[in-house]
Amino acid sequence: MLCLRSKPYALFFLFLFSLFLFRHEVVSEASNVQTLHIPGHYKSFVFGEREHGEALPWRKIKRRNIAEGSEGDNSSLILAEKRTHRRDPLDNFKKYTGGWNISNEHYWASVGFTAAVFFAIAAVWFVIFALCLFLLCIRHCCCQLNSYGYSRTAYALSLILLIFFTIAAIFGCVLLYTGQGKFHSSTTSTLDYAVNKADVTAENLRNVSDYLSTAKKISVDSVFLSADVRKSIDDIEKKINSSASTLSSQTGNNKDNIQHGLDSMRLALIIVAAVMLFLAFLGFLFSILGLQCLVYTLVIIGWILVAGTFILCGVFHLLHNVVGDACVAMDEWVQNPTARTALDDILPCVDNATAKETLLRTKNVSYQLVNVVNGVIKNVANRNAPPALAPLYYNQSGPLVPVLCNPFHSNLTERKCVSGEVGLDNSSKVWKNYICQVSSSGVCSTPGRLTPQFYSQMSAAVNVSYALYRYGPFLVNLQDCTFVRDTFTDINHNYCPGLRRYSQWIYIGLVIASAAVMLSLIFWVIYARERRHRVYTKQYDARAEGIYKGR
Repeated sequence: MLCLRSKPYALFFLFLFSLFLFRHEVVSEASNVQTLHIPGHYKSFVFGEREHGEALPWRKIKRRNIAEGSEGDNSSLILAEKRTHRRDPLDNFKKYTGGWNISNEHYWASVGFTAAVFFAIAAVWFVIFALCLFLLCIRHCCCQLNSYGYSRTAYALSLILLIFFTIAAIFGCVLLYTGQGKFHSSTTSTLDYAVNKADVTAENLRNVSDYLSTAKKISVDSVFLSADVRKSIDDIEKKINSSASTLSSQTGNNKDNIQHGLDSMRLALIIVAAVMLFLAFLGFLFSILGLQCLVYTLVIIGWILVAGTFILCGVFHLLHNVVGDACVAMDEWVQNPTARTALDDILPCVDNATAKETLLRTKNVSYQLVNVVNGVIKNVANRNAPPALAPLYYNQSGPLVPVLCNPFHSNLTERKCVSGEVGLDNSSKVWKNYICQVSSSGVCSTPGRLTPQFYSQMSAAVNVSYALYRYGPFLVNLQDCTFVRDTFTDINHNYCPGLRRYSQWIYIGLVIASAAVMLSLIFWVIYARERRHRVYTKQYDARAEGIYKGR
């Protein structure tokens, strides 16, 4: 099989919580492909950058086989080593040195420790505020305090700070809402990009399988491929079809699971932003109106909610760091694809034996198809057989048909065309000049060496041979990680900046909203107290003034 040792959950961490989606070795360079129509027969050929009616001229694909390029090189590379140099609470708070590695518990402990401050704030807030509420309740129940002090400065300052923190809470909620929308859009785009790459790869694998299947049925003047070649096609077809099916099914399932997780996260953040905004607004309104009982009720609700949002701050700060680590790791892996890294467990790209087998089969089939066509040209079309040797004789005459250039030698190494041969890219056009018109008996009635039937059969064989010739390097590039390097480069340049930026927006919005609501809670109580004292003081002063005037 074309190496599909996959772990369906792993790339979720690579591109979201290091989120990406598929770590299959079956990958391709086919992201910029369009359709090439093979005239007269069979299906469209996916390759190239524009639509043609004839086979495209060959352009050799540059590649480097990792398995060959790294022979004897067993060096290891620690990904994102500098960025992940953090304190590890599982190792006596020593610096973590293992780099980006989502299968290492010390990595998660060290990156989680960066969010410890938010978890600590949540715990301290919850405990201290609970203790303050308890002491206030004791004081209120056990101590009858009938005198009030009133300070205009305290009243004005508490009102100003209450307004300021309410505005800050609104700003934080808006930033949180905007950030989650952009983060959801960015992660969804990354996911769609990855799935599209997988879909194109699976489609091209199926195309290769279809062309191989078609090659088994190709017949030129009743000459087929040999039995051993057809048997080798059957063997490689099973591997290719299995790879394509696994790739399509797993990426489809992964996309649904990840998209569900993204949608759930988005809904949760929208609810948090809406509740925090609503709480800040109601708290401010009830404080201004002096609805003390409702203010204290909101204080209890806000106390719990603020603790929860600080925990969310920590979670999204952790997410922000993991996304940044993953992007740096991808960039370093692209620059050092031959080194052994933590990505090897997720993305084991190299299976040189399967790559060579795949290329060998496609080359051999392409080579044999050209031999079949050339055999018919030399032994039938270009032979001036006497009428007694029908069906080798069909009144062929005129200039000899040029033979087809075979792109491979008998040992399947690259071969250059020689004078007098026509290439795979223009053979069908050249051979049109050698077609004769045939009578009802099937013999040529005009000069020419190819009957329309011969021409159709030869063109079909040539197009299938050419398709396999072009798909050979494509199949090898499935194994040397060319596609993965290109994909990681695109994601690092085009998607990672957005993922880092918007994950930061989310946790900053949560921090601002949490801190602002936390301080608003305090000033709800302070302002309500000062307002009550102010009202009492005015009433007391009014009564005192009335008593004084009554004298």
